[in-house]
Amino acid sequence: MAEDDSDETYRDERARFYDATLPDADRPDVGFYVDLARETDQPVLEATCGTGRIYLDLLAAGVDADGFDRSRDALAVLRETAAKRDLEPSVWQADLASFETERRYGLVTCPFNAIQNLTAVDAQLSALRSVHDALVPGGRFVFDVFVPNFDIICEDYGQWQSKDIDYRGETHQLRSRTLIADEVEQLFTVETELYDADGSLVFTEEEHLAMLPKRQLELLARLSPFESFSATGDFTDEPLSDGHSIQVWSLRKGDE
Repeated sequence: MAEDDSDETYRDERARFYDATLPDADRPDVGFYVDLARETDQPVLEATCGTGRIYLDLLAAGVDADGFDRSRDALAVLRETAAKRDLEPSVWQADLASFETERRYGLVTCPFNAIQNLTAVDAQLSALRSVHDALVPGGRFVFDVFVPNFDIICEDYGQWQSKDIDYRGETHQLRSRTLIADEVEQLFTVETELYDADGSLVFTEEEHLAMLPKRQLELLARLSPFESFSATGDFTDEPLSDGHSIQVWSLRKGDE
């Protein structure tokens, strides 16, 4: 999940916590990506598939889907859940910025801000080239990232946010805060801590991410080998505009 060569983030307990709690989040991306995949009459690849929150629903819907993720622990959780659901996943460990596949896909997806883990322009462009190579002629790359909201940045960044959350049958306290790490480069850090009912630390994590406003993504798309691109807002058909909180980008490979 991270951009460097280590795999220190997203370790086992964090992966299991993510898998147990994120599906309860009010986010319409699962249905969006499942519908998109079902409309594709060719194989689908989910980049950064994590613990399978979306990927396993693709399999359950009958989609011919593969997936990869940087985290071994996330993939281990995915495989465990797949076995319980009597699904047969085809997933492997790989880096978004430099993955290679022998198979070619009609659709590659990268959900839930995952591309923001690539904080360097070279890594972002490398990821776009890798995806382009993995697609059949006319195939599409679809991903989503959030729209940077200045009200949230000014009011909430730098402040610890806490909430109680049920995990493993007990009430845990989840604490997180977001810090601007580099104003010039528009980089930020998300710190997360989870404490059990006795107040003991379960895990701590620090993620380094890049802000990706619309103009930067458009420039990356223009520099990429993709033939065309478009952006919509909030998993709708509406062109991305002020007031949307999620950018959904679709990049199309040319017909060769």
